[in-house]
Amino acid sequence: MERIVCILIGYIFGLFQTGYLYGRMNHVDIRKMGSGNAGSTNALRTLGVKAGVCTFLGDSFKCIFAVLAVRLIFGGNYGEILPLLSIYAGLGAVLGHNFPFYLGFKGGKGIAAMAGLLAALTNLWITLIALVVFVTIVAVTKYVSVGSIAVVLIFFAGVVFRGQTGSYGMESVYLYEMYAVAGFLALLAIWKHRANIQRLMNGTENKISFGKKK
Repeated sequence: MERIVCILIGYIFGLFQTGYLYGRMNHVDIRKMGSGNAGSTNALRTLGVKAGVCTFLGDSFKCIFAVLAVRLIFGGNYGEILPLLSIYAGLGAVLGHNFPFYLGFKGGKGIAAMAGLLAALTNLWITLIALVVFVTIVAVTKYVSVGSIAVVLIFFAGVVFRGQTGSYGMESVYLYEMYAVAGFLALLAIWKHRANIQRLMNGTENKISFGKKK
């Protein structure tokens, strides 16, 4: 039952659609612009750098706040499986971000939210590695989708690494459950990028540009 509660808590936090709300503040619907996605990449492309940064930070921190809320609520009685409950909160936040009921279940792809979950579940070094890898890939290739998929893989690897080195302090059965949730999140993110992957294979994927909008 506590797992379901954590997913619901996360889902509520995930419903805060930063890109959509930023667009509404500027009298536009981001879902009708560019790729039609409500995430930070489309916000960057259609509304500018400031919108992209604000959307990324907002979507990242809503996942962090969901994890903090779960830790505050369940930390006293479920401390031994708190990392597991935390990733369920992150799962809920990603689902809320990707499938917001009040927007017809049409949200983002969950990368910024997963970046927040990465920061909440791993450590500074793994988070910095993910950031450096993302920035490097995007700077070299101009493909945000490739950098995003790389971050997803680092997220999964980071969770497993931390688990196998004893950082979470949980029994094996809970660790494997945590890995399964992390794997599901990674697969979901890759699935959400299926159109990008097809365009990459066809050589038609859009490249990012930072020079058009302020």
